Amino acid sequence: MADEQNFQIKWAPGFSPIQKKKNIVSLHNEAKRHGISSILEISSKSDELVGKRLSAFSLKITLESKKYPLESVYQGCKVFEQGGPFSQIFNLSPRDAKKYIQSLDCGRLKEFSLLGKSYPTSPKNAFYDWLYIRSLEEHADWIKEKIKYSAFTDIEFNPKKQVNCQARAFAEYISLLKRNKLSEAASDVRILALC
Repeated sequence: MADEQNFQIKWAPGFSPIQKKKNIVSLHNEAKRHGISSILEISSKSDELVGKRLSAFSLKITLESKKYPLESVYQGCKVFEQGGPFSQIFNLSPRDAKKYIQSLDCGRLKEFSLLGKSYPTSPKNAFYDWLYIRSLEEHADWIKEKIKYSAFTDIEFNPKKQVNCQARAFAEYISLLKRNKLSEAASDVRILALC
């Protein structure tokens, strides 16, 4: 599996793109001080086009021959104690899908459901990572040829508030690709949980 490291940085507060970029630079500089180089930011705030395109807000996933925004599918697959799944939001923009789910008062998250099949909430990030990996499976040859970075960051990820991290999901994708386990893991979330 991919190695995950956390670093303390001086945080530039605020939500403006300039502040996010300052934090990315600070994080990458700290990683370089620890011997990590060739770093790609994976988020909508990335300076690199490929980093923006690998964001869960940019990726599409194919379900029954239709493409949907990955983040919208993830949000719509949530099943709570008193509601869900919400496949009607698959077509919404990722931001609108997140707002829709956040506006609900349906109790605790119980599971995920996709195309009539149930998926557990444990391990906590397995379902999200699996969707992310599935969305990129068809691009494996291009990624293997073009993506030469050795580390990935996600400045949008807040470990105190969130479970899912697109940089971690992409690092897992690269690890599976290198071990020739990508197709196997993309076909079954249980295999991803065991890898």
